[in-house]
Amino acid sequence: MKGLTIDQIKVGDKGVFEKTVTETDVYLYAGITGDLNPAHINARVMADSMFKGRIAHGMLSGGFISTVFGMHLPGPGTIYLSQELKFLAPVKIGDTIKAVAEVLEVNTEKNRIVCRTYCENQDGKIVVDGKAVV
Repeated sequence: MKGLTIDQIKVGDKGVFEKTVTETDVYLYAGITGDLNPAHINARVMADSMFKGRIAHGMLSGGFISTVFGMHLPGPGTIYLSQELKFLAPVKIGDTIKAVAEVLEVNTEKNRIVCRTYCENQDGKIVVDGKAVV
């Protein structure tokens, strides 16, 4: 399985991955990373917080962007070089998140692309915004 070559990618091309965040996703991510912050795993503590309940790890949404690159655009064989992320809104268990990478620049000499990256929830609200080089 191989992804697109640099010659097949054009400015404006988009890749997308969409997933509903489950409680299992949050607990698996916590276990894999060791990030057991109560914001993610303690419903009692978070009930009285500004979020009124648990939220998913921000980097879980960031990982969905990685899925776009590794599986869709450019696809298998892609190497992540850098990523800037701004976390704009919480992601709650049950939210459906759409991760998008849109090509802004293509550098054929260096075999690199620059993309705007973002995640939006089921209401179209951008929850993560950023820029990546692959």
